[in-house]
Amino acid sequence: MKTIIIDDDIASIDALAEKLKDYKGIELVGTATTGEKGIMLLKGIEPEVVFLDIELPDMTGIDFLEKMNDITRGWCRIVMYTGHESYMLSSFRNNAFDYLMKPIDTNELDQVIQRLYTSRGSGKPDIDENGIMKKPDEDKLLFYTNSIDFRLVHIRDIGLFQYNHDLRSWEVVIAGRKEPIRLKRNANNESLLAVDPRFIQVSQRFIININYLFEVNDNYCHLYPPFDKIDYIKVGRFFRKKLIERFSTL
Repeated sequence: MKTIIIDDDIASIDALAEKLKDYKGIELVGTATTGEKGIMLLKGIEPEVVFLDIELPDMTGIDFLEKMNDITRGWCRIVMYTGHESYMLSSFRNNAFDYLMKPIDTNELDQVIQRLYTSRGSGKPDIDENGIMKKPDEDKLLFYTNSIDFRLVHIRDIGLFQYNHDLRSWEVVIAGRKEPIRLKRNANNESLLAVDPRFIQVSQRFIININYLFEVNDNYCHLYPPFDKIDYIKVGRFFRKKLIERFSTL
C-alpha cells in the first residue's frame, strides 16, 4: 500500500518511517511537513494510506480531512496521530480511518496496520447472485435497489445490515442516507458476512461493520459517528463470545 506521512516534526516522521519498515506491503512513498504540501502529494502520488498529524503549521488535521474528501473520493485511508485525545471524535466524524496516540505504541500500530490490511478486501469472489456485488480493487459494493436500478457504496460507509421482519428481507444502513436500502430477498446473513471480514454478526437481526464499534454497554452496541445515534443493536447471547474473540482482552 502506497503510504505518505504528513507531520511538521521531522523526528516524528523518521520514527514512524522506521516502524513502518517492519510491515510487509506498506510502502512509504513520500512525506510532507505542511498541509498544502500534503495535498500536493495526494494529487500526485494518490496514496492508499496517509498518516496525518493533527497539528500542522498551515492547517489542522481536521481542515486537511475536509479538503481531501473532494480529492480522494474515499480511496485513501487516513490514520490520525497526535498527542491529544480531544480530536478523536472530530476525526472520525470527518471519515478518518483510525487514530494513534503519540508517542506511537508498537502494539497499537500493529492493530492499525492489520485493519488496513483487512480494509483492502478479503479476496472473496463477487456475489451478485444475491443482489450484492463487490467491485474488484475498488472497495465498493453494488446494491440493487429494484430489478433494474442500483447504487454503488464504499464498504467503509456501511454501518450495519439489519433484518426487517415485516418485509422479510435484509437492509443496509449507509452513512449519509436517512433510510436503509432494502436488499433482495435471497440476500442472507451468510452472503453478507462473506462480503468482507469487517462485517460480523452480533445477533440474528444485526450484522455490524466492526470498524465502527465503539463499545458494548448493557449488551447494546454503541458505534462511532456517523452511526452514533443508533441505539437499538443488541448483542445476542450466542454471538457475544464470537464478538469478544475478535479482540485481545485485558
